[in-house]
Amino acid sequence: MKVFGSRSRGNERPPPRAFSLLEVLIASTILAIALMGILTLCSTGMKVARALQQTHVDASSIAAWTSITNRLEEGVESGDFYDLMGDAAPRATWVREIREVQSNGLFQVDYTVTYSLGGKPVESHLSTLLFRPASVRRSGR
Repeated sequence: MKVFGSRSRGNERPPPRAFSLLEVLIASTILAIALMGILTLCSTGMKVARALQQTHVDASSIAAWTSITNRLEEGVESGDFYDLMGDAAPRATWVREIREVQSNGLFQVDYTVTYSLGGKPVESHLSTLLFRPASVRRSGR
């Protein structure tokens, strides 16, 4: 005779005491994705820190550090970044060439910066056009 609400011991399943293989695989996949994300962040952070330690100069640096007056004269100037910035870039040299492109006062200014990066010489170039109608025109032209 069955009593309402009573359980039969023969049909009862014991509660699971271990994880199934599918649960272990899902947990392993989630762990692997999380570890890859953390390692990527660490690697990127180390790469940025390494780049910040290297002194890098380019042609826009010399354009910012050397001022051009309202009156341009054709010619070539050169120098060393050590004179401008001290220890920031002691091995970098720069060249600035100014030439008149049109007779109406349009000048082209070419900047070239040469420095050593990892023992290899690197050059950076920047070219700008400046309009200065009142600039001095060099004789012989």
